[in-house]
Amino acid sequence: MRRTTFHRASLAAATLLLLAGCGSQGGGGDKGSGAVSPSPTASPTASPSASATPSAGGSSAGCTPVTSELTAADRGRTYCLAKDGTVRITLAGTEQRPWTKITAGGDTAALKPMNYGIMLRGGDAGAAYQAVAAGTVTLTATRPLCAQPTAPGQVSCKAIEEWHVTVRVN
Repeated sequence: MRRTTFHRASLAAATLLLLAGCGSQGGGGDKGSGAVSPSPTASPTASPSASATPSAGGSSAGCTPVTSELTAADRGRTYCLAKDGTVRITLAGTEQRPWTKITAGGDTAALKPMNYGIMLRGGDAGAAYQAVAAGTVTLTATRPLCAQPTAPGQVSCKAIEEWHVTVRVN
């Protein structure tokens, strides 16, 4: 009897730890936003883009000039982009945790969608935009925080990981 009680208690404790651990990944750089740090990716570091030109005066307060392709590691940052400059975004996901399509909000007339130009793997998201007018645009995408269960009885969670950057067109 005692052995069965111990087994059930251990199973219950392990289940609680798994459920609690699903959304408790720590991370630097999120500064208390409540967002979960991104999963490490095996994608290579982006090379600088010749068409991503910083604003004439360099970076303005709280704004980083766009100098390369944006990735999941750039979450939550604000970027400056000169008119006629371009920005490319690549979010590496998995088939179990796919990114949604990258969407623009705010002054959407400031950025014109362009052909991304390459084929993506399942679960990845990508977009390219050209700066055509002054304004501020927020680019967003989401994906499941936990992979969906593949067999009955496995633990699942409904948490969502959000990615967003703000682009100021000067």
